[in-house]
Amino acid sequence: MTRWMGLVGLLLAAGIGLFLYSKQMTSIAPGAGTGAASPRATIDVTGVRNDLLAFANAEKQQYALEGKYLSLDDLRAKGTVIPADQRGPYTYTADISDTSFRITATYSGEPQAGVPKTLSIGDTMSIETQ
Repeated sequence: MTRWMGLVGLLLAAGIGLFLYSKQMTSIAPGAGTGAASPRATIDVTGVRNDLLAFANAEKQQYALEGKYLSLDDLRAKGTVIPADQRGPYTYTADISDTSFRITATYSGEPQAGVPKTLSIGDTMSIETQ
């Protein structure tokens, strides 16, 4: 009887773990669980998120060095290694002031369900999607 209870407990724990894993994957990948977004779109969105974090980290480092934020072109001119101005169907723009910044990735491809139209990051270092 004890062995059966152990087996039931193990199966229950595995089921709960799989459920939580599937919920987490739904929140990470665009269209996950619905089949709406293509694998290419998921790869592009993940790459855009990484690019936005790279831009934001470069801006934070610049602010720590000089006490102000710089445009993306000025960062490149200083030799800072940052991503290109676009990735797949997303194009990056930056709104920079001396004390804050917001970098936005705007989707310009064919409309797809589950693909965010814009992703942005600011000096709070959190990525927002729309």
